[in-house]
Amino acid sequence: MTSTTASTTATAATTAKATTVTAASAPAASPRATASPRATAPAVLRRAAGRGTLGGVGLVLAGAVTVQFGSAVAALLFPRAGALGTVALRVTFAAVLLLVVTRPRLRGHTRTDWAVAGGYGLALGGMNVLFYQAIDRIPLGAAVTLEVLGPLLLSVVASRRAASLLWAGLALAGVFLLGQGGFGRLDAVGVACALGAGAMWAAYIVCGARAGARFPRLDALALAMTVAMLVSLPLGIGAAGATLLEPGVLALGLVIAVMSSGIPYALELLALRRLPAATFAVLTSLAPALAALAGYLVLGQGLAPVQCAAIALVVAASVGAVRTGGR
Repeated sequence: MTSTTASTTATAATTAKATTVTAASAPAASPRATASPRATAPAVLRRAAGRGTLGGVGLVLAGAVTVQFGSAVAALLFPRAGALGTVALRVTFAAVLLLVVTRPRLRGHTRTDWAVAGGYGLALGGMNVLFYQAIDRIPLGAAVTLEVLGPLLLSVVASRRAASLLWAGLALAGVFLLGQGGFGRLDAVGVACALGAGAMWAAYIVCGARAGARFPRLDALALAMTVAMLVSLPLGIGAAGATLLEPGVLALGLVIAVMSSGIPYALELLALRRLPAATFAVLTSLAPALAALAGYLVLGQGLAPVQCAAIALVVAASVGAVRTGGR
């Protein structure tokens, strides 16, 4: 899961010209002047050679690698704490860390502000719970490939361009290949959870864009993560009980929270201050490929040529949709 910080590209995220991670780049508050959607692609080219842009690329890639390997490590905890227990630990630790670091300002906000933050948190919590249920049942690469269809569909709908239908068809071809070979017989519940996580991801992008425009710094994210904690913690306690208090489980849960939330969120915030939204979008579209690599290296989930082709099609569709929507 990606896209966790905000800039003034939040404005573009709520319009018909928004792209997948133009919106995704909105969830954190780092105001900067942005060009119109039609000027996004030239802006990418103009800034591509800048030192700040190159540093931003490194930050995005580092964050993406960290979050996917964090998900792979989380799967190692499933036999002890279960998927619900693991996501409860991750979200709880992440919420506590964010609250301590950001110390969000609680006064001076309207009821609408709190409603937006609450919706953002519910989307974040639902996305995490469903995604962990998915990777408990199907390989990590398959889960992320299916999950990314949510933001991809959002991008296709928002762009309102005929070319977007091509990228949607390419993504569907990738999903068809995914189900036909290599990954084995995908569990139907796992597939449904991955698709549900994708829908929550799309909602997270839209809500995050709005919340990022209403709260300064990382306040919106800290408050949303707190709401997500209130959603996931009772589920985790009900599923895992006292196991969550075991020192080894707590330690691994903290590692997962730092890898999957703390580090990538911070790196993405820094990156969005250096990169155009379209560049950020293209880089985060690599998530399925990075997830497949993490699944292979950490969990021993092998990749057949047909699997690689399926993931490549979805990645290409995501990149194409982003570039089309930004023109």
